[in-house]
Amino acid sequence: MSKGRKNKGLRVGEGGGINMTPMIDIVFQMIIFFVLTIEMERDALDDRIRLAMAPDGPAVERRDPRTVTIDVSDRGRVSLARVPVSHDQLLAIMRNSVARYGQTTPVVIRGDIDTPHEHIRRVMDTCTRAGLFRIKFAAIKEAN
Repeated sequence: MSKGRKNKGLRVGEGGGINMTPMIDIVFQMIIFFVLTIEMERDALDDRIRLAMAPDGPAVERRDPRTVTIDVSDRGRVSLARVPVSHDQLLAIMRNSVARYGQTTPVVIRGDIDTPHEHIRRVMDTCTRAGLFRIKFAAIKEAN
């Protein structure tokens, strides 16, 4: 090499490795996001609702993100994400859901094991008046 010429190549020891810090940051952010999302979804369900056993029913494989979950207490109180709603409010919310996502929006009714059928039927009628027909019922497949 001549005296005035500079070496423009990599020198031994400079390392051509990949900086993993940004990738690790993104992975940790994703973990935090999923943990918080799961917690929020679990907090939206009323834990006072005692579901009936249905050991022969199909297990939920994949949940549609558009699913509307309605809780019906043993006294007939209706709530969405732990917020009590009247049947008129439920009808307005369901009609809004149909306007936004269409008539294929799935509905899951979580009725307490002691809820009289008339209360569940009233929620079903409200959903069908709004134009929703994909109605399922939540139950426990296996005892804990």
